[in-house]
Amino acid sequence: MEKNNKYDIVPLNLKSPPASQTDTSIALIWDKPSDSLEIVCYHVFVNGTIHGISTSTDYTISSLESSKEYEAYVCSVSMNGIVSPSSLTIKISTKPKAEIFDITAFGAVADNLTINTKAIQAAIDACAPGGKVYVPKGTFVTGAIFLKSNMTLYVEKEGVLLGSDNPSDYPVMTYRWEGREQLCYASLVNTKDCQESRLENITIDGEGKIDANGSALFINEMREMKGYRGRAVCLRNVDHVYMKDITVRQSPAWCVHLIYCNHISVNNIEIHTKNDEYGKRYEHIFNGDGLNPDSSSDVYIFNSMIASQDDCIAIKSGRDEEGRRVGIPSENIRITNCSFKCGFGIAMGSEMAGGVRNVLIKDCTFENSFSIATVKAPRGRGARIDNIRYEDCKLINYDLDHEDCKWFRGAINIDQFYSHDEYDPDLKEEVNEGTPVIQNIFFKNIVLDTYGGNAIFLAGLPESPLQNIYLENVTAIGKYGLKAYNVQGFVMKNVLVNSRNDEAYMFHSAELTKE
Repeated sequence: MEKNNKYDIVPLNLKSPPASQTDTSIALIWDKPSDSLEIVCYHVFVNGTIHGISTSTDYTISSLESSKEYEAYVCSVSMNGIVSPSSLTIKISTKPKAEIFDITAFGAVADNLTINTKAIQAAIDACAPGGKVYVPKGTFVTGAIFLKSNMTLYVEKEGVLLGSDNPSDYPVMTYRWEGREQLCYASLVNTKDCQESRLENITIDGEGKIDANGSALFINEMREMKGYRGRAVCLRNVDHVYMKDITVRQSPAWCVHLIYCNHISVNNIEIHTKNDEYGKRYEHIFNGDGLNPDSSSDVYIFNSMIASQDDCIAIKSGRDEEGRRVGIPSENIRITNCSFKCGFGIAMGSEMAGGVRNVLIKDCTFENSFSIATVKAPRGRGARIDNIRYEDCKLINYDLDHEDCKWFRGAINIDQFYSHDEYDPDLKEEVNEGTPVIQNIFFKNIVLDTYGGNAIFLAGLPESPLQNIYLENVTAIGKYGLKAYNVQGFVMKNVLVNSRNDEAYMFHSAELTKE
């Protein structure tokens, strides 16, 4: 290898993220070198031999032997072909070969008519530890199924788990819904509520589809109204969750909801909650978030695509007094190399009463999405949103389906008046346990081009201003420019904002420092 000190910077923190090992594959992620402007790709080595090339900071090693340890390291490659040596090698093992539990052996029929709930649940119940419940090609209609510890649900390519449209196939249970424990219809794929012990090691894998049939199910659940709407996938109280290669679509509400889960990896999945994969609009669905980690920690979402009717990803932790009492934050979350189409980008809140902290969003693209970031915490929530970083992201939004409103006010949107049609930025209220704090929010290397409304909107409460908001290397143009209310410690470095319709900058009670 040719060595040059300028490029002799190795990728940092190479790791295989939590739960991201199967019996035939291992996922890797790493950080960019500290000086990555000249880096064009990465060489991935397995057992001393180059295995492949990645242009992003993740790579999945496939076609491996089961129950075998592998050594891996990664080198960065500069624009002029110089490869920097890597001194970092990690060892990871694949899982043992999984015993297969084919749902058709338990009576499941792929005729698009038979309700296969009992047969699929029988396969899950029979699945030995480390086993794989296998859904072959074909469309299998089912009601709610409940996963257990130490198993994989594997949906084969051209296989579909299709949700029944009958609410009676989804028992009404207590779930967290919009931040509070409430009666809800069960989701299509669930875990049972284990009050005395936690579940562990659940994988959802395969190139097939989990289709919750939300357009039809939504109408029927709302007509019956025994509980709030279910989701496509709702996992609760699980340590070590892996979702890989699967497509999840058409939920009657949020699509993938992870509640009180830790050590999560989401790799190369697709989520469709607004349109199907061919662009046809789902009917009768609203509040259709893509993927919501809720009071969950140690989360890695990478190499995935979410096309959402609402927030693409919304990081939550409970609502108001109940959320503060439970007090479980969402924290230590890394979202990288993902694409977001339509919807409202990556949000923090608004149900965040357990706190949200230490979130990195990096190397993501947003196409006809109204926002890259919505950080939202209105009065009553309490707790803190702290240390959130958006880096190396680009948004292009020429879609006029949405314009500024009380729910979404900017392509970069930090809003403590979220959900209020009218507000007075000077009217203080008493500080109490319900007063939220938003602090230490960073935007670096961001490009925004939107016709939807404000390019950047920042609004803190007069009694609890936004604290330490940093914009660095940000280029933005919107219908309107940048608006800032009640911000302490507002730093802009190499920032250019333009407006198509109005003045570019408006500051109100904002302490601005330009560098």
